Amino acid sequence: MQREILALLGLPGRPRPRPRARPASLAPSGAARQQPPSAAPLFMLDLYRAMAREEDDDDGEDEAARGPWSPAWARSPSRTRAADGADTVMSFVNLVELDRDIFHQKPYWKEFRFDLTQIPTGETVTAAEFRIYKTQSFSWHVNKTLHISIYEIVQEHRNRESELLFLDLQDFQARTEGWLVFDVAAASNHWLLNRKYNLGLRLYVETEDGQSVDPGLAGLLGRHGPRSKQPFVVTFFRASQNQVRVPRAAKQLRKRPHRKANNFPHANRLPGSFDDVHFSEGRQVCRRHELYVSFQHLGWLDWVIAPQGYSAFYCEGECAFPLDSCMNATNHAILQSLVHLMKPEAVPKACCAPTKLSATSVLYYDSNNNVILKKHRNMVVKTCGCH
Repeated sequence: MQREILALLGLPGRPRPRPRARPASLAPSGAARQQPPSAAPLFMLDLYRAMAREEDDDDGEDEAARGPWSPAWARSPSRTRAADGADTVMSFVNLVELDRDIFHQKPYWKEFRFDLTQIPTGETVTAAEFRIYKTQSFSWHVNKTLHISIYEIVQEHRNRESELLFLDLQDFQARTEGWLVFDVAAASNHWLLNRKYNLGLRLYVETEDGQSVDPGLAGLLGRHGPRSKQPFVVTFFRASQNQVRVPRAAKQLRKRPHRKANNFPHANRLPGSFDDVHFSEGRQVCRRHELYVSFQHLGWLDWVIAPQGYSAFYCEGECAFPLDSCMNATNHAILQSLVHLMKPEAVPKACCAPTKLSATSVLYYDSNNNVILKKHRNMVVKTCGCH
């Protein structure tokens, strides 16, 4: 069962992340006190919560027609358009950090390198951001403007400067404090096409008159800053349209005994919907029933951050004639029911099946402790009907 669920989630196997701090709001009760989580899991948790709210509110909208990512997280309309249609978000933590500091020849810079071995194949980058935290700089006048530029390291040379590709430039006052966000989608696309070109990012800081500034003196925090303010990259992916699930060997499964009656409590009904109970010849008609998948009971909370489980639901019940409006029956189901009345041995009854499905999102660590947020479509039954 675990293998099948992992396959549904698009995972070849169970991730085995190294022990790390969980966001406090999701830590198991009674857990030992740990050091605070780093910035990437906190950012991804906020994004997951925005996604979960959007999925809850998305009852009346076609899921495929709009992008799955809420525009609330985006800094600009262009980023919203770039991320539109993405179904996977991955964060990459800064593993290696190099500086040309105040004791070396100018210009000063800071380099960041990330472990991108877990980038999915067969997917397209729709947006990518490098996020770094800036504290107030007291080495400069508070109203002084600083130019912060970010480059991709394209090629390194032993006896001369590395070849760089310009990615993004932003201007900030020295007194600015908070997260700075840079567009690095071009670099992510290069790394996706050829992993060996993953040589990292380089950041420069200059004043308005072109004077080079040490990034540390400008207030930019690196991997030695507080864990909740360490830099990271977040990348949005969209799966290719012709991507299919890897086939697996079929296994003989035991048939579930046919249940003549449903014993689930009425508390599982959705008020005012097709979940209201109707009976036909003493048997319950087609409706939605509770089915909860618990990641906690599967023993997966060492790598799943959120949720601890989700309600998948299932459809079961009679589709007996006459099929009234409460059964959400298709025209074909009505016709099939009529023919079944005349020739029950030749044509079966219409079947109770989902008429609308929605997505669910899972936030988890991979084996390299990168945090991944993935939206899985058609995982939750919203309504049932006769087909």
